[in-house]
Amino acid sequence: MPDEMELLLRAGEIAKKVKSEVVKLVKPGVSLYEVAEFVENRIAELGGKPAFPCNLSINEIAAHYTPYRGDSTALREGDYLKIDIGVHVEGYIADTALTIRVGMDEDDLMEASREALENAIATIRAGIEIREISRAIEETIRGMGFNPIVNLSGHKIERYKLHAGISVPNVYRAADTYVLREGDVFAIEPFATTGAGQVIEVPPALIYMFIKNKPVRMPQARKLLNHIKTNYSSLPFAYRWLQTLMPDAKLKLALVQLERAGAIYSYNILREIRGGLVTQFEHTVIVEKDGALVTT
Repeated sequence: MPDEMELLLRAGEIAKKVKSEVVKLVKPGVSLYEVAEFVENRIAELGGKPAFPCNLSINEIAAHYTPYRGDSTALREGDYLKIDIGVHVEGYIADTALTIRVGMDEDDLMEASREALENAIATIRAGIEIREISRAIEETIRGMGFNPIVNLSGHKIERYKLHAGISVPNVYRAADTYVLREGDVFAIEPFATTGAGQVIEVPPALIYMFIKNKPVRMPQARKLLNHIKTNYSSLPFAYRWLQTLMPDAKLKLALVQLERAGAIYSYNILREIRGGLVTQFEHTVIVEKDGALVTT
């Protein structure tokens, strides 16, 4: 049986390969649907499974946008496209992201989040507190004339748990005194923006998470809940993944009923509060005694 480290590294290798390949697909005129389908199908071809739906967030949208069947959104030259990719192998997760300026070279806004990621990883070792990682992120982004997004964070990862209870904020907070331990797995993901540095939730929700089994009256909702429990009981899933089960109108109604019953949770799209442009880079790391092993 492969051990935990081997599975984490395998997930990371798949994520790295998919990330390097998807860059070649990103061009003006390409649809978000095409990009998402490529990412998720390639993950499966390489022996992994999506740890969450491929997030494809443009410009002022920071996170949680994933296309749906029939989505006509296409890339335009100059768009800042965040591609957030999650891979798991037997529940061991790699979470990674990059920003591409469609049809253009990297600029200072992209460099701010990329450099913040590098500086954050350089601080990581067993024995340091979370707030020191956050300090490196905040100082880098502000030092380049942009704002970190204060209500988005990196996160501790455990098997089948994408967010395992410990956050890594993009800004220094004195209270963040969790001490990193050897073997901890964290996703570090700085977000830089030209805006105010805060995101708000906006509709629609295109990503969901199963919470618990609940009784529901609508037959389509019961059928949908059974499908979700069977296939997506541990990790987030996309509206797009459910669209072949029933017509859209019935699917939306069933999802509303499941959410109202407390069976599922919806993740609304996250937009920068003042419409500022947003960039993101992310790696998953394993904490070591004297540093960090980057898996992605």
